[in-house]
Amino acid sequence: LIMTYCVAMRLNAGLVFLSDSRTNAGMDQISTFRKMTVFEQPGDRALVVLSAGNLAITQAVKQLLGSETIEGSDGEPCTIWTAKSLFDVARIVGSAVRKVHARDAEALKQHGIDFNCSLIVGGQIKGETMRLFNVYAAGNFVEAGIDGVCYFQIGESKYGKPVIDRVITPTTPLEEAAKCALISMDSTLKSNLSVGLPLDLLVYEANALKVERLIHIDESDAYFRMIRNTWGQRLRQVFDSIPDPVWQSEHADAGNLPAASQAQAMNPLSKIHAPNG
Repeated sequence: LIMTYCVAMRLNAGLVFLSDSRTNAGMDQISTFRKMTVFEQPGDRALVVLSAGNLAITQAVKQLLGSETIEGSDGEPCTIWTAKSLFDVARIVGSAVRKVHARDAEALKQHGIDFNCSLIVGGQIKGETMRLFNVYAAGNFVEAGIDGVCYFQIGESKYGKPVIDRVITPTTPLEEAAKCALISMDSTLKSNLSVGLPLDLLVYEANALKVERLIHIDESDAYFRMIRNTWGQRLRQVFDSIPDPVWQSEHADAGNLPAASQAQAMNPLSKIHAPNG
């Protein structure tokens, strides 16, 4: 089971990362484990990795990240600490995923376990703009900011997606984006008990090259409690303010109508129209 929800946003003003921390090894073994890992050299680089999927696999991948070495885009060996671009960092993450797959995938398959692993990696390296990548179980990846996509989700993503699609654009301020991410998480918590508190929220301001706002959110967090209480109430208020559908008379004799009108009369959805329409 996928027991997590992570979302990351790449905006003009900075980056927002949010992850839950619930994991399990069966219905009666639910616990917490942080899905956010930060790699930071203040003034040089600030990198964030979010993980979802099989916990043993993602732990093994992250264990390799500090020492995994590849040939960089400039032809020189590099690690996550020395890479000159986020593209190479994403390649390093992908290389670590493939290495764990080569070592463990066949043994997992023999026990009926899929190689389930997805990661988001983002941040900024000195001399380069902010970047955000989604790394898949095969070690390949895509970048946000291409074709207008400015966010990624991994894990149990479907419940929190609609509000992001309606709110987030590249010009969204960081504070609004963080609020949207938390509402997206609350929607997921409401609809899926396999995702749970505490949460990790990291808000990175463009060109800071260090982590300044990393917040651990649990049941006692006043702001998140306010969101959980207010969001549902406001949704209900908006729902109640929308007029109910108006139904046309169902007593018309469909048999006496022209062919096109008969088809319309036989389609219940065709009988709904806006008030005063």
